[in-house]
Amino acid sequence: MKTDLRFPKNFVWGVATAAPQIEGAAFEDGKGESIWDRFSRIPGKCHNGDNLDVANDHYHLFKQDFALMRKLGVKHYRLSLAWPRIYPNGDGAVNPKGIAFYNRLFDAMLKEGITPWVTLFHWDLPQALEDRGGWRSRLVTEAFATYADTVVKAFGDRVKNWITLNEIPCFTNMGHGQGDKAPGTNETQKVINQTFHHAILCHGHAVRAVREHGGKGARVGLTDNSTIPVPVTETPADIAAAKAWFGDVNAHILGAISGGGYSAAYLKRCGADRPEVRKGDFDLISLPTDFLGMNIYSGTFVRAGKKGKPEVVAFPPDYPQTSCPWLKIVPQSIYWGTRLAHEVYGAKNIYITENGCGYDNEPFVDGEIQDLHRRDLVRNYLKELHRAIGHGVPVRGYFLWSFMDNYEWQDGYTRRFGIVHCDFKTQKRTPKLSAKWYARVMEENRLV
Repeated sequence: MKTDLRFPKNFVWGVATAAPQIEGAAFEDGKGESIWDRFSRIPGKCHNGDNLDVANDHYHLFKQDFALMRKLGVKHYRLSLAWPRIYPNGDGAVNPKGIAFYNRLFDAMLKEGITPWVTLFHWDLPQALEDRGGWRSRLVTEAFATYADTVVKAFGDRVKNWITLNEIPCFTNMGHGQGDKAPGTNETQKVINQTFHHAILCHGHAVRAVREHGGKGARVGLTDNSTIPVPVTETPADIAAAKAWFGDVNAHILGAISGGGYSAAYLKRCGADRPEVRKGDFDLISLPTDFLGMNIYSGTFVRAGKKGKPEVVAFPPDYPQTSCPWLKIVPQSIYWGTRLAHEVYGAKNIYITENGCGYDNEPFVDGEIQDLHRRDLVRNYLKELHRAIGHGVPVRGYFLWSFMDNYEWQDGYTRRFGIVHCDFKTQKRTPKLSAKWYARVMEENRLV
């Protein structure tokens, strides 16, 4: 029996982080306030009142971090740029110290032989834009277009892999509907739908910017955290139900981008809450991309119900999960998420831009964090990813979230997602058992 779970030649292995979660230096060298800088200071919003002021101090320690990446064999690194570090007010005057910082950062990364994959927006909207309407206002799309042009022009000689935005549903719906992420408001459904529209319009502006200023070899795509159904049984009826459900629940983002407009079914569902769309919007939104990034952590079990309609099966109370209540352990989600994105929306080049897990209790044992729970989870997800590739799904790469423990949004510094431990008091980095295991996976291009 063949047991060697080898991945395709030239498969991209990497790690991922985001600027607001690791950089720190929140008010240094001209950086403007972000909505998370503000939100984290509202009592009761973030665990322990933790904020982003210092985080991992990557702003000052990036050379050390890249050296550690190289030691672990990391050759591809997904990071994000801090919009308020480039434009402190969101638009207006550029901050030259922000441009200079990222010039130093990219030069140091390339010196270590690490290829950058750059996300333009990973949730840290400049607070000055939020004060003027933020994602509710079309103003944000104009500001983002200028920001995208600026950074692609500035860094396009060294950056060839661009990601437009990260997880639109999180900073729109969760930020403006559920209120548990910045800016923490509770808007009407109509306003939330408008934030979705402005976000995918910004995606279109980013694609345009890369096409116009990215130079030879530049590639661009979106990172989406699609809602993923897993058929209860891999039978035709349940698979068909999962496929229909996937198309329906992701219609407002993947469907709109790939279809060149909102579907009739989606607009009917919106009713009077449908977003305002202006002439020419979808000319930008539907610009062809080079890949689709997918952040896949979990899934929802679905089966064929009455008359074949999709029926969601709820998780029982004791279903296995990580320390994150939302992160139920569903390895099959990475198989079905990639397969359905390919089959339903025609994604031709798929990269897993995030996958991993967060735990609160990871004690040192004889000087090592033996995070077997993380190693086991990631290995099981990668087995399902390997299965997807074997079934013809065009998955080209995988980025593990996260390179190191960092600021985990409203969960603060208690919840750890890293394969490298960070002592936030001393800023000492210590590779965990999972880091050493993943280094072998990357080196040998197979599951070990």
